[in-house]
Amino acid sequence: MIEDSDLSQMSLLDLFNMEVKTQVVVLNNCLLALETNPDPKSELAALMRAAHCIKGAARIVQIEPAVALAHVMEDFFSGAQVGKVNLTADCVDLLLQGVDMLQNIANNPNLQQGNHPHIQSLVNAIANISNAVTIPAIIPQVKILQPTPQREPLKPEITPEALVSPQNRTVRVSTDNLNRLMGLAGETIVANKWLESFTNSFLQVRANQIELSQLVTKLQELLSDRQLGQHIQEQLNIIHQKSSECTHLISDRHNELESFSQRFGNLAHRSYREVIATRMCAFADGSQGFPRMVRDLSRHLGKRVKLEIKGKSTLVDRDILERLEAPLTQLLRNAVDHGIESPSERVAQGKPEEGTIIIEVVHRAGMLLITVSDDGQGIDIEFLRQEVVQQQLVNADMAIQLTEAELMEFLLLPGFSTTQIVTEISGRGVGLDIVHSTVQEVGGTVRAVSQPGKGMSLYLQLPITLSIVRTLLVEIGDEPYAFGLARIEQVLMLAKSDIATSENRPFFLLDNQPVELISARQVLELPPPVVNPDALAVVVISDRLNHYGLVVDRFIGEYTLVVRPLDPRLGKVPNISAAALMDDGSPVLIIDVEDLVRSIAKVVASGQISQVNQAKQQKLTKTYKRILVVDDSITVREMERKLLENHSYQVDVAVNGMDGWNAVRGSDYDLVITDIDMPRMNGFELTNHIKTHTKLKQIPVIIVSYKDRQEDRIQGLEAGADYYLTKSSFHDDTLLQAVIDLIGQG
Repeated sequence: MIEDSDLSQMSLLDLFNMEVKTQVVVLNNCLLALETNPDPKSELAALMRAAHCIKGAARIVQIEPAVALAHVMEDFFSGAQVGKVNLTADCVDLLLQGVDMLQNIANNPNLQQGNHPHIQSLVNAIANISNAVTIPAIIPQVKILQPTPQREPLKPEITPEALVSPQNRTVRVSTDNLNRLMGLAGETIVANKWLESFTNSFLQVRANQIELSQLVTKLQELLSDRQLGQHIQEQLNIIHQKSSECTHLISDRHNELESFSQRFGNLAHRSYREVIATRMCAFADGSQGFPRMVRDLSRHLGKRVKLEIKGKSTLVDRDILERLEAPLTQLLRNAVDHGIESPSERVAQGKPEEGTIIIEVVHRAGMLLITVSDDGQGIDIEFLRQEVVQQQLVNADMAIQLTEAELMEFLLLPGFSTTQIVTEISGRGVGLDIVHSTVQEVGGTVRAVSQPGKGMSLYLQLPITLSIVRTLLVEIGDEPYAFGLARIEQVLMLAKSDIATSENRPFFLLDNQPVELISARQVLELPPPVVNPDALAVVVISDRLNHYGLVVDRFIGEYTLVVRPLDPRLGKVPNISAAALMDDGSPVLIIDVEDLVRSIAKVVASGQISQVNQAKQQKLTKTYKRILVVDDSITVREMERKLLENHSYQVDVAVNGMDGWNAVRGSDYDLVITDIDMPRMNGFELTNHIKTHTKLKQIPVIIVSYKDRQEDRIQGLEAGADYYLTKSSFHDDTLLQAVIDLIGQG
């Protein structure tokens, strides 16, 4: 983001530079289109407008070299419109040189005054091919308006619109301000979660008030058969009345507070999404120079190459887009230099003379997928195998066993190249290494696939934004930690019987390959666990060469977190990249997987690996699984309660849907069993409330009803119920089996 607060605070030269930058994009794109479009009327019109805009802006700030150059370019486009000028590749080359010169004039104050021979020669060359009647000369001495240090506001007679097109007008916000806004938006979401819990705590206040009202009523009943003084009786009546009023008042205020909490939550999430959206921009914003680069490079190499970009409007985080420019440039240069054959070779192979490179950008499964593919010669897998052996990366016996995917990984190593010819374009073996390193820095992955004789494709998978990361939350030493999903190879529950030991180092087999096991507690220097579970929760992570199985205490689940940078005063915290806040406001640390792999390698090298399948035993107390039964029939409630309690479940009951809704929010339950037809809130509504609640949606729900119609079953399942049973299931094991299926034995 540019840190200028308003266009009116910019100098005339700043506005001129902005105008040139905008129009240069139009000039480049339309000039490239001239070579492929047989009827380029719209392109020529756009080129004339762009050249005219630059000429007008340059005249306002009195930069005569730019005026002269833009004028002859405008003359050429005018002549091309009426068929006076033939559009050839050499003409386009010359005009592209003119575009580059306009950009240089805007950026270099030394070129903005005086008579420069190379600019004048370029003006003359363009004028000659356009057969212009007059060739404007550059005035040797001109008075140049220099930008003032204070950036004085524009004069009333010259408006910003004269230099900047309306579609490019925008409010400029600094990155720091945007990060602060994002932090505040995240805090409003956390505050809303606190408000939700505060609202739920009102349920206990309401329950206490109802209990108090019931005690007052009971007291009146106990004293009804006694002779009380009139004053005492009046006071009892007042207490009962006030108690009832308080009950209604608390109920009304709770409903109002709950409604406000929902509205505030919606507003907080909307504002947060809007702030996140301001960090995004279209992929086209960062790929404007690619067509020009491919065109110039292919002509330099004597090749014909066409670049297609699919998904230009796909939104990408601005930071990621900036970092992608160098890797994508390397991939395009490699494709043009190594991938696409010469026109004669392509014709001999039955291919069209013109090669094609395609960049495709899509959102898929919450990630950004960029595919760079060409229809060139690809890479011969057997040739690659020989190169790997020749460069002594592996021995011949091991190379024979390597799969195609494993061989392609060698292309990403630093210094590895499949060509012996080093040119200014490629051949030093650093291009794909830059791609891999840059993509890995932003938490992405690279995969190469080759079809010999047909072409090659590289797949870049990256996070859509660096501000939000999809993570796997795990527990290590009673604290939550987050792993970016893009950095995880696999997660699994590993039985102790699958663990083997070699040289006192535990490992297991994954896809017939040994993966060394190490405790996350040992790497993070935390106390060893006191419980020895039957199965180990393992997160498999890797670098380019090694895979490790990191044993954690347990998996918590998948979460989308807002990344919060650590305080710079802390320096580099080992094994940690950033932090985030959970929905309830509790902090969680995000693991730096690269740093963690290095730490694991140090522990492994020391030979002091602890045995992950050994731990101090601790006696566990029996815990009962809790079930809430919601039914307005006392007979059904008691039958279900006794059935479940006889199988070691702890059961609570609720007399209607609203009572059940309040109960499930006030306590922790493993399962809810509900009827359909109930007063105040039916079973469908209760199920829908549970399944749409942020914290309660994981609770399984069984609907048990006398209704056995197909439409009732469909409605129940659409509401989110996990099972729909009829009340005849009491007479067999259907209900009990459903409970065991959902939450296990009591």
